[in-house]
Amino acid sequence: MKVLVVGNGGREHAIVKKLLESTRIKQVFCVPGNGGTATTKGCQNLSLNIDDFQGIERFVMVNNIGLVIVGPELPLSLGIVDYFQQKKVMIFGPTKAGAQIESSKSWAKQLMLEAGIPTPKAAVFTNAEAAKAYVVEQGIPIVIKADGLASGKGVTVATTIKMAHSAINTIFRGEFGSDNIRVVVEEFLTGQEVSILALTDGIVVEPLLPAQDHKAIGEGDKGANTGGMGAYAPAPIVTPELMDRIQTEVLEPTVAALQKRNIDYRGVLYAGLMITAEGEPKVLEFNCRFGDPETQAVLSLLETPLEDLVLACCQQRLGEYPIRWKSGAAVCVVLASGGYPGSYQKGKVITGIEEAEANGAEVFHAGTQLKQQLVTEGGRVLGVTATGETLEQAINKAYTAVDCIQFEGVYCRRDIGRRALGDRSN
Repeated sequence: MKVLVVGNGGREHAIVKKLLESTRIKQVFCVPGNGGTATTKGCQNLSLNIDDFQGIERFVMVNNIGLVIVGPELPLSLGIVDYFQQKKVMIFGPTKAGAQIESSKSWAKQLMLEAGIPTPKAAVFTNAEAAKAYVVEQGIPIVIKADGLASGKGVTVATTIKMAHSAINTIFRGEFGSDNIRVVVEEFLTGQEVSILALTDGIVVEPLLPAQDHKAIGEGDKGANTGGMGAYAPAPIVTPELMDRIQTEVLEPTVAALQKRNIDYRGVLYAGLMITAEGEPKVLEFNCRFGDPETQAVLSLLETPLEDLVLACCQQRLGEYPIRWKSGAAVCVVLASGGYPGSYQKGKVITGIEEAEANGAEVFHAGTQLKQQLVTEGGRVLGVTATGETLEQAINKAYTAVDCIQFEGVYCRRDIGRRALGDRSN
């Protein structure tokens, strides 16, 4: 089978490499891909944009592609699945209607309230002054969210009124897009965040290993929000008993609520949860695709062939496939460009990847490009991922590999996964 993967990040590189572990996969194409997919044996990059549905369709038809897997949220929100379903092409991901669960936080919040899914109290505003008045009324800390897609950077945990008002102004100035000028003001919760990536065929929903992302740029979860600076799996805070609750209180009611709205949701249902101090799971957000960098850690431990699960979702046969896992733990440490998540320079030469992989890690490319040499092209550049029989072994192996890689301005957090080892300073 030939597969086409849409996207150019670390998540897509991880998907490509996992697919190519299977003898059933003849070749993988990536649109547009990155420096890592360009150098992965069995993978070929295509110079097409992720929203060029007609261009992608022409390639799929001419080259007899059997399956399309969509990585990022943008093409899903634009209706890429609807487009290819009309062309009778097998494609993994929710339709445009289903993708609203990520593309509109207010839509998702309403769905959760209707379904009785535990979630923080929130209010939605289309007027900046009304939002600011509500912040004053509620007090701080408080959470300000851009309603639409913002590449993981549209959330501010405001600890002062001034900070909250500034975040509201940023959204209404159109800095996350002129069509993204609705704000969700949400109750602030304390606890630990976890990511539950689940697969669904629209009827059955099966969670993957629980993961914990590290969104803040600084160690100890301080500083600006990013797309994710690292992740590990499985997250021990999610006990089997808690996972059972998440299944019955979050995942199953969400799929049922989507069915009630006549939305046939097939693909990844990603619940970003806060586990409160009382042990209660509350949904902070939903995403309609694999998480990044959680996918790098989770897929490193997946034993069931990925294409079996993806095809089962597309064909509504997910209940036929038990998901098998390797033992141990996995850690992904993101190497970022200096200045990220603000402005940063591109074109910095990257060295040391072969040495890092010789030390037992797998290096997934995110913001890279292959010119005469491998160079930086994005804010999050690489995801250095390692597995071990214990989480501590995986962490140590990942950071040994991290220290092999160099490029000008390279930055990473040094505390990924350490909270789970009992280091409460992180």
